[in-house]
Amino acid sequence: MEIGILFFFMFIAIAALVVAAKTIKIVPQATVMLIERLGRFSRVAGSGLNVIVPFLDKPRGVYWTNVRPGLSSIDLREQYIDLPPQPVITRDNVTIHVDSVVYWQITDPIKAVYEVADLIGAIVQLTITGMRAVIGDMDLDHTLSQRDQINAKLRIGLDEATDKWGVKVTRVDVKNIAPPDDVRVTMEKQMTAERTRRALVLQAEGDRQAAITRAEGEKQAAVTRAEGEKQAAILAAEGAAQARLRTAEAEAEAITQVARAMLDHGNPAQYLITQRYIESLKEMSRGQNAKVIFMPVETATMLSSVGAIKEMFAETGEKRPDGGQQQQPPARPRQLPNS
Repeated sequence: MEIGILFFFMFIAIAALVVAAKTIKIVPQATVMLIERLGRFSRVAGSGLNVIVPFLDKPRGVYWTNVRPGLSSIDLREQYIDLPPQPVITRDNVTIHVDSVVYWQITDPIKAVYEVADLIGAIVQLTITGMRAVIGDMDLDHTLSQRDQINAKLRIGLDEATDKWGVKVTRVDVKNIAPPDDVRVTMEKQMTAERTRRALVLQAEGDRQAAITRAEGEKQAAVTRAEGEKQAAILAAEGAAQARLRTAEAEAEAITQVARAMLDHGNPAQYLITQRYIESLKEMSRGQNAKVIFMPVETATMLSSVGAIKEMFAETGEKRPDGGQQQQPPARPRQLPNS
């Protein structure tokens, strides 16, 4: 009797535990649970402790690709799907392999469960078809250089298509674009040629700038040298002019003194002509081949005039035109009788 009562209480306890498990549902944070009553949607159970009617209400299971079968809670956080490389044909008929990542988030769990059978699988297939449609309208060069444009077009297309499923696509990133091997080799050769061309252009530009700088330096040096020569020539001309002016002033002073002395005793013009004549005779006698000098008849007359002028200076006691004190002339030699 006691054993039967013990089994009865054990049965009651087990039944109470089963009923409690069916009645109490604990939902984690950032997740929700869809409650169905007799197969129809009843309500959305939020995070925390939830009590349902046992045997009448039950959570709706989720049967999506890459999701644990029969999962009852729905994650409302942002999630991502990493797509494997997919073959895509560009507009210029080049087959490339593209892998991408899609970031998405459930905004309406009711639509995500009841509007599509396999939400994740639908997003994957929609991403592949959208990628083929976008890249199919672009050349290979544009595909490799305009990834931001591809990402933007894919995100807009996926967001519009998944809106009716209660899903928002927040971001699409193309991770890698792999062209065929022969195309990659050709692109590498083209890139090498382009870099070589840029290097030659930069070198030519550097040489041109160096030549321009060198020419500017030579120009400045020539201008500076010309300015220096000009200044030197001006200074030399000024020095020569000052020397000639001083010489002329000295000659003018000498001529003035000679003229003053000759006013009473002779002709100044005759004196100057005689002095120039004597200087010319000196120049003629200095030549290397000058051995015999023929003197004209007028020479004696001129020399006698010079002697008379010297006697005049001796008598007056005035200075000579060259600035020295006139000395007494030496005694004249006796004149020999004419033979």
